[in-house]
Amino acid sequence: MKLDTDKMLAEKDGAIGWVTFNNPARRNAMSLEMWAALDAILSDFEADPAIRAVVMRGAGDKAFVSGADISQFAEKRADAEAAAAYARTSENARQRLASITKPLIAMIRGFCMGGGLGIAMKADVRFAADDSIFAIPAARLSIAYSFDNVRDLVNLVGPSFAKDILFSARRLSADEALRIGLVNRVVAPDALEGVVREYVGLLADNAPLSMRASKATVNEVIRDAADRDMDLIEQLGRACFDSADYAEGRQAFMEKRRPVFRGV
Repeated sequence: MKLDTDKMLAEKDGAIGWVTFNNPARRNAMSLEMWAALDAILSDFEADPAIRAVVMRGAGDKAFVSGADISQFAEKRADAEAAAAYARTSENARQRLASITKPLIAMIRGFCMGGGLGIAMKADVRFAADDSIFAIPAARLSIAYSFDNVRDLVNLVGPSFAKDILFSARRLSADEALRIGLVNRVVAPDALEGVVREYVGLLADNAPLSMRASKATVNEVIRDAADRDMDLIEQLGRACFDSADYAEGRQAFMEKRRPVFRGV
């Protein structure tokens, strides 16, 4: 896939799609071009039936994503019109992060701050090295964190911890992030990639239709009851039971062998 910037990298390794934020000179801070490329990469991975799961990571060992590339603001957000265009591009990518139906994993090392934490919170599962640092510095910049990002934070850590993080703008260690539910697992830095690869290897072997149904159902559970799409959940459930993969799973169980799922 050809991208308009070298600050985002996309790689397909078997059934896993790898997204790399490649701006290490600025601790992988997100530029406008990176937001546009992220949208394109995730769209490509979503459309490719060979890709079973997606992993996001930062280049180098200093940061996952440290936030927005503020050096661009004078040019890219010089006035209201430019700021609106910037917002449209970044919001499109955020919507793509939220809507991808495949398991999305964040592999975090170093700084994961502000908008970078917003990206990580869109992942379904977050693995962090024990040298990772998390923060939302909005209160030190006199800005309001967006509703969607606050909702994601509250869904992960609850309202009291969310308020603490937002009010104080303090930095959290990986251990504290694990304790309050901001990340799923913390490992030594040199073990991080291996642990993530082992995990996504499990996902690559599992039934894609089942994982899609599970992700969609969890997402509907945390919506307000009036907004839940119960028809979608029913359709995904029927698709699982009507699939060739369901027949393969039953047959493999009876034959005491490993099933081979094809996503159909």
